[in-house]
Amino acid sequence: MGKYWAYPKYRDSGVEWLGEVPCSWEPIPLKYLTSFSGGGTPSKDNTKYWNGDIPWVSPKDMKLSRIASTIDNVTEIAVKESSTNLVKEGALLMVVRSGILQHSIPVAINVVPVTLNQDMKALRCNSRLNVEFAMYVIVGNQRQLLLEWSKQGATVESIEQEYLSNTFFPVPPIEQQQKIANFLDHETAKIDTLIEQQQQLIQLLKEKRQAVISHAVTKGLNPDVPMKDSGVEWLGEVPEHWEVCAIGYVSNGVFTGGTPKNESSYSDIESDLNWFGPSDFRDTRLLSESNKYLTLESHKLGDSKLFFRDSVLVIGIGATLGKVGYCNKEFSCNQQINVIYPNQRVSYKYLAIALSMQEAQMKISSNASTIGIMNQEKTKSILIAVPPREEQEQIVLSVELIESKYAKLIELAGNQVELLQERRTALISAAVTGKIDVRNFSAQLT
Repeated sequence: MGKYWAYPKYRDSGVEWLGEVPCSWEPIPLKYLTSFSGGGTPSKDNTKYWNGDIPWVSPKDMKLSRIASTIDNVTEIAVKESSTNLVKEGALLMVVRSGILQHSIPVAINVVPVTLNQDMKALRCNSRLNVEFAMYVIVGNQRQLLLEWSKQGATVESIEQEYLSNTFFPVPPIEQQQKIANFLDHETAKIDTLIEQQQQLIQLLKEKRQAVISHAVTKGLNPDVPMKDSGVEWLGEVPEHWEVCAIGYVSNGVFTGGTPKNESSYSDIESDLNWFGPSDFRDTRLLSESNKYLTLESHKLGDSKLFFRDSVLVIGIGATLGKVGYCNKEFSCNQQINVIYPNQRVSYKYLAIALSMQEAQMKISSNASTIGIMNQEKTKSILIAVPPREEQEQIVLSVELIESKYAKLIELAGNQVELLQERRTALISAAVTGKIDVRNFSAQLT
């Protein structure tokens, strides 16, 4: 904040999270600055209430600072007959009950009339509080406000109106509030553009990484090698000396896991047996630690299945169908996962890489309209291009180097996003708590 000036004089606000504020500012409880209204959910059984023209805001819609449309809409009949109410445009909408409140407070301004569900509150600002300024106060001080509301008795997943009402807000003269909001609109837009550029760079790097790896496991590392038609449309041409075969040909079986019914089978000790589920599949193919563990005794008693090290795991059921990983130590897994035991024809690392390039094909092959299902027989029928073992090892080494290179680039871009987001929050907080003086901001817009 070095390029911004401070206000000439400050005084103690008497509010711990605010600290000192400019002398012309006044800390005021929110109940003297706003009126509150809530919402509700019209009966889902009454078709007259739904699919109308009036947006119905729930926490899942709170992704933008301005709300003009929502996933669900209600009718005028629903407003008249149910517990939901119409909120005129220009209110500050706030999530007051959701798991997201453990780390952030979603807020937005509705630019059209809306209704709310019961997890939302609408704050209508009076003449002493600018709604855009109020939104920035919450956006820039989320950590402090969550602590403040927690100290007053709210749980991390719920904020009651009483706690909101008694929260002191910094209140500059009303004309200054608009200037601060204008300043933040302008400056955060520039930061948001930089964040978007970094996020686009991350996506491009991931796509480039995928393309380079896909080329390695379908075309090989030698650009001059003779090619042949693989006979598989999505594979296209492959090196002439490679085989194209099904997983069943390069494996000693495909198996599935299970979920123990005995509660004593589960463990909190990381040294016990990893029990993998779909949520354990992340950016790296190596599955080193699971979210849940099983006792080794549970395997001896027959409550869980034990799988060999150096196996390849493929998610066979659900939205994450086709995600691939491998484990280099003994493990267990649930019934949503297929476990492939590679035979001597294929390296387990190469098999995991080759399969990870085929997630889209596995979704197509599952032939399920609602929930993807890739059972053991379908998994055995998946076709891959298989080079000689020595070449497999070379490809694995090359892919690992490629992934290391791109991981560093993606990490750098991710760090930039984090720094920009931190700067955005710090700038907002400094402006709305009076740590920087932006009253002459309009003169800077030339």
